[in-house]
Amino acid sequence: MSETSRREVRAGLEPCLPRLWRYALALARAGDVADDLVQATCLRAIERADQFEPGTRLDRWLFAILRSIWLNEVRARRIREGGGFVDPEDILVADGAHAIESNMLASQVLREIGRLPEAQRETVLLVYGEGYSYAEAAKMLGIPIGTVMSRLAAARSALAKMK
Repeated sequence: MSETSRREVRAGLEPCLPRLWRYALALARAGDVADDLVQATCLRAIERADQFEPGTRLDRWLFAILRSIWLNEVRARRIREGGGFVDPEDILVADGAHAIESNMLASQVLREIGRLPEAQRETVLLVYGEGYSYAEAAKMLGIPIGTVMSRLAAARSALAKMK
């Protein structure tokens, strides 16, 4: 079983790279940090390929690894800076905007999404950007499906008010 897992992980990594990078960029808000997150995710996936269950969704497993690495890095940075332990919900809040596409309409939409709190931004990316169902996004984020729906409703409301 572990050889099948390793083969499936290695074969599926490359097709997932663009999606992993978009997710990492939404979390980190910086291209170089997103690159590092994707690299660390790929390394961890290869190292722990025997933990992957063949036949399940590799992308879901990779997104969970990436998010875990990101949260651990943010927590470690806060501790190094003297902030102590931080709950994930406390760190998933950020605002600001970056134009990451050359297309003006796409840039404007991404800029507005970038101004959402990080928890909403992350949920919007998973559901609307990557096409995960509410249940899949809830499982990946480790939150109830109602929280996913609430975050999306709040994000839609906030985006409707932005001009």
